[in-house]
Amino acid sequence: MRQVQQVVSRLGQLQIDSVNVCVRAHYMPLFARLGDYDRALLDRAGGIAPRRVFEYWGHAACLIDVNLQPALRWRMDANRSRPWNQMREILEGHPELVDKVLGQVSERGPLTAREIDHEEERTPGSWWNWSAAKSVLEWLFLVGELTSAGRNTAFERRYDLPERVLPKAVHQLATPPEDEARLILARRAASALGVFTEPWLAEYFYTDRAQTSVALAELVRSGEVEQVSVHGWSSPAFLWAEAARPRRVNGDALVAPFDSLVFDRDRLLETFGVHYRIGLYTPAAQRVHGYYVYLFVMDEAIAARVDLKADRKTGRLLVQASWLEPGSDEARTAGRLAAELRRLADWLGLDQVVVAPRGDLSAALAAVSD
Repeated sequence: MRQVQQVVSRLGQLQIDSVNVCVRAHYMPLFARLGDYDRALLDRAGGIAPRRVFEYWGHAACLIDVNLQPALRWRMDANRSRPWNQMREILEGHPELVDKVLGQVSERGPLTAREIDHEEERTPGSWWNWSAAKSVLEWLFLVGELTSAGRNTAFERRYDLPERVLPKAVHQLATPPEDEARLILARRAASALGVFTEPWLAEYFYTDRAQTSVALAELVRSGEVEQVSVHGWSSPAFLWAEAARPRRVNGDALVAPFDSLVFDRDRLLETFGVHYRIGLYTPAAQRVHGYYVYLFVMDEAIAARVDLKADRKTGRLLVQASWLEPGSDEARTAGRLAAELRRLADWLGLDQVVVAPRGDLSAALAAVSD
């Protein structure tokens, strides 16, 4: 758990995604950095006291370091002025539904949307139905009056009161002013990125660029960040002053599409020269590399990409396509990627790695895979 906490502290957030074609997105950043850890550790970190992460909106829906919760309260408050259409109608015409949902969670929580009692009052013309209950729960989550006590086996959010989920020390911490909160987020983003441009800093927690610029200026003024030049970059660069500066980086890692290393596609292109699209949201006929494509980081470069699927019924990790990145050595990449795929299969409890004959790396990879 200490190792899990170290990664959470370093990255600040782990993106959540409902797609489970190989393994859910929030588990993979820890595997990429720690190897075959026990996924139950992350479930505990977000579902059992003392919680180390809580679910909210970072750059997307994320498990976020629970110590950042006070710094996100300004976002929760700001969301109150932005209800979507159905929620606006509820707030204006049926505000009692909000009290009803909040009361049920208070009395019976944690609850999923399907566990909210409403069927007995579903009459023609009634607003009280699953859709309304779900909207109210999401609204209360968005504005911070409810939070998530974790997910069930169907990956449904279990809503509960913040005081029953958050560590007492976090819940009782005073809410910082917005400018201070933005500085806290900018500091954590700078620490996680190490070296970055101003837009990338704002993208990390999806904060307003103009206000992030103010926070960045303060970090430079305090000496926590220094301006630097990076060969080949088109924009001014900044360095987290305490960032490690190794002479070389050695290691292999399969990186999921929503990993903090790659979720900012502009940063990925500028830093690694890799144009990356997941494929999931692209029509099948237009997909280039596959449906759910992972990147393979080898030492200091991204050396390959693979379209992966876990066939749990047959116990196979399916490599549906495998592609070599320009400039990478085929034999060396295939050997190290095969070993990493074997580690992934073992971690997922799969017996075989099966390489399909698609992609310019597939023949070499199949020759060295089990």
